[in-house]
Amino acid sequence: MSNTTRFQPRRELGRTGFIATLLGSGDLADRSVPFATCVATLRRAIDAGLNVIDTAPGYEDGYSEQIVGAAVQGVRDRLFIISKIDELEEPVAPQIEASLARLGLEYTDAFVFHGLSSLDILERLMQPGGGFEQLRACIRAGKTRCGGISSHDPEVLRVAIEAGLCDIVMFPVGPFVDERYIAETLPLARSRGVGTICFKTFGAGKLLGDTVGYNQPLQQRPRGKLSSGGVDDVQAVLPRLTVAECLHYTLTLDPDVALLGLSFPNEQDAAFAAAESFAPFDDAQMADIRARAVLARQDKGPCWWNPDPAA
Repeated sequence: MSNTTRFQPRRELGRTGFIATLLGSGDLADRSVPFATCVATLRRAIDAGLNVIDTAPGYEDGYSEQIVGAAVQGVRDRLFIISKIDELEEPVAPQIEASLARLGLEYTDAFVFHGLSSLDILERLMQPGGGFEQLRACIRAGKTRCGGISSHDPEVLRVAIEAGLCDIVMFPVGPFVDERYIAETLPLARSRGVGTICFKTFGAGKLLGDTVGYNQPLQQRPRGKLSSGGVDDVQAVLPRLTVAECLHYTLTLDPDVALLGLSFPNEQDAAFAAAESFAPFDDAQMADIRARAVLARQDKGPCWWNPDPAA
């Protein structure tokens, strides 16, 4: 790793033994963007030092995993690569094998059950011979190093962490999330040595611009809108926060990794600059950001990452 790399590993991700960077790179797959461009964008984040890379089969129907596989060539050994088990109640091993084939890798650093937000499904996965037991068999077979869940439900996260099922957990942290993720999930995971990788810092773009989330604008406009990179001459009309305000809020809460969807170089540059200028917010600043986030997400559709998406 170059001495000029912008981000250096800072602390262990739970008890995985891996020293992770402050930021991680989430999914950036978009079939309207040339494959080589997507690969170059992800490699740009890796070259900046980010060493946690997230993907899933369901992100653009495997396209995301193919992008990751191409982007990590030659640097795979210094990265923590996460993919997902999307079909929660289907056999685990075939899903892992299919993901590894798309990635072109012999193993990942973690596979997590994707969007596990139902206590009933969690209970079935915990049964003898269930999904968690199958995942541990894949770990023993060398197909992955760690396991865990991503979830949009604080109670599911609590039960899974307390049951000792997770090496890492992935869940929302940001200015507009259910307060239990912050007040309960983060401290519980820390106390159990479970790595925390957090997403929704920008509220799927809702907090940054006039969008219902990701690349779905409130009105028809180019993908270059503020929340999805590129250049947009149309200024946001509704209330919004800045990239720095959102990211500094999340970093003040101090998850192991803040996972960001950095789909374009200008998105990367804005996030990198915000991270480099970070200083923790005080209580009054945090309260102000939360209050402004409530206004910024209004009239922009449901927040599906909270137990009550309409709240």
